[in-house]
Amino acid sequence: MCLRATGVRDGIMAMTMNQHDVDMPKEEEAEKEDELSMSRSERSVQMKRKSSGSGEDSLDSLLNHPCCPLTPSLSPRKRTTSQSKTEPPLLRTNKRTIYTAGRPPWYNVTGTTFKEAFVIGLCGGSASGKTTVANKIIEALDVPWVVLLSMDSFYKVLTKDEQELAAKNEYNFDHPEAFDFELLVTVLRKLKKGKSIKVPVYDFNSHCRRKEWKTVYGANVVIFEGILAFANKELLKLLDMKVFVDTDSDIRLVRRLKRDISERGRDISGVIKQYNKFVKPSFEQYIEPTVQVADIVVPRGGENFVALDLIVQHVHSQLEKREITVRSALASAHQGQPLPKTLSVMESTPQVRGMHTIIRNKDTNRDEFIFYSKRLMRLLIEHALSFLPLKPVQVETPQGSVYEGRRLSGKRITGVSILRAGETMEQALMAVCKDIRLGKILIQTNHDTGEPELHYLRLPKDISEDYVILMDSTVSTGAAALMAVRVLLDHDVQEDKIFLLSLLMAEMGVHSVAYAFPKVRIITTAVDKKVNHEFHIIPGIGNFGDRYFGTDAPSDWYESDDGMDY
Repeated sequence: MCLRATGVRDGIMAMTMNQHDVDMPKEEEAEKEDELSMSRSERSVQMKRKSSGSGEDSLDSLLNHPCCPLTPSLSPRKRTTSQSKTEPPLLRTNKRTIYTAGRPPWYNVTGTTFKEAFVIGLCGGSASGKTTVANKIIEALDVPWVVLLSMDSFYKVLTKDEQELAAKNEYNFDHPEAFDFELLVTVLRKLKKGKSIKVPVYDFNSHCRRKEWKTVYGANVVIFEGILAFANKELLKLLDMKVFVDTDSDIRLVRRLKRDISERGRDISGVIKQYNKFVKPSFEQYIEPTVQVADIVVPRGGENFVALDLIVQHVHSQLEKREITVRSALASAHQGQPLPKTLSVMESTPQVRGMHTIIRNKDTNRDEFIFYSKRLMRLLIEHALSFLPLKPVQVETPQGSVYEGRRLSGKRITGVSILRAGETMEQALMAVCKDIRLGKILIQTNHDTGEPELHYLRLPKDISEDYVILMDSTVSTGAAALMAVRVLLDHDVQEDKIFLLSLLMAEMGVHSVAYAFPKVRIITTAVDKKVNHEFHIIPGIGNFGDRYFGTDAPSDWYESDDGMDY
């Protein structure tokens, strides 16, 4: 069913409907992959303020009127992602708005990706307002972790001859052959499946790709826009919703003139020549016919609030269907099972047991708690390194003799801490492993749903080739550890190269991780048998983060937030 949103003057909107058959799919020196900035700005999309004369509202201006719905007749919808009851989960600065709500689980208790990202395809002629429509949809959705993917990033690398033609406005950038559809389909398919991806950055002045590619990860919703978004059969299979932006050709020409002259350094005669020779014919031959596969046709682009609201309502309904609970399922699973073979518990020597006695004692002062926790962490790290694969190697000693030794069988080791309590283990790791690279993952409990949520991520470059030591101070139900391992796997780290280290674990957490990821090595100094109804380890250690950092836990604190994994 294709919906065409139309309108008349004085703000009166109307809808007309046309029927046709549509196949609807049902369903990444750390490079400083500051994916909070990239994926959450393009996931939550980081919005630049528009110029005052554009007539288009920015996200910040919309937020200045939080009580105003998208259209006057509609009341605010119930949000499909968990967030604060009193204030929206937003961080606002002078230049951008970033959603601070976390990403809920996108996998089930087996660790398998359960929810694919919902992909909206936006098609339309050059300068028809596709990006504006995309931004308006993101504003109205009001959900975190949204990716905006532009087809412009996937232009092919031009040969020397093609670059010469492009410099003379003799190259057709609106033809299907101008795009790298193979790379585009591969990237969008991985993004839809929840994987970390790298997106090329195309330079329209030099007509080539820049050396630096952008890393994107963690999308709940993907908005893919491009002039030929519907021109490839494999692409169409990946789109859950197809929207065609229909704008008058004269308006599109004016917009293209303004854009290419001011942003891309072109001259007016060259722009008009290119438009008449390539843009207009390509639109009529390759783009306009694809309106037939659209689910919704949007005349007038970002000004058509009825069409935008229809899109937003549908996306909200689809997100509601994809909600999943993990923590409660983990709590009821694997009871009475023997501890897995992938678990290694340090020998409980008198020294180890003595240190546990000190840090478990509720009357231990903070200085002693930190001192003996650090001692225990150092022992744990040394113990964990013994499980890394080593290869035989010969070295010559100063005396001229040959020594038969061992060396790491792999490229390198990377440490990743689950913030904030897992960060306390980094010093011990750096003391043992010289020049080790570090990454961080922030996972916190949503107090309304009880579910873990991914809030922040920064991983080192090319982590997929490394052995990864994943650190958290305690593991109770295993929900945070499960999410952190899933993040690493989404960045192509091999499961058997992940080592989960924790000072204290509950049997429940051990089983949860081992069941979902049987190749992950689990290493700890002690395992306690019980978890109470609040998911606290018994006898346990208390809130490790609060005791270590000297902060006070609220009366309804959750283990996961500060070292009492949930």
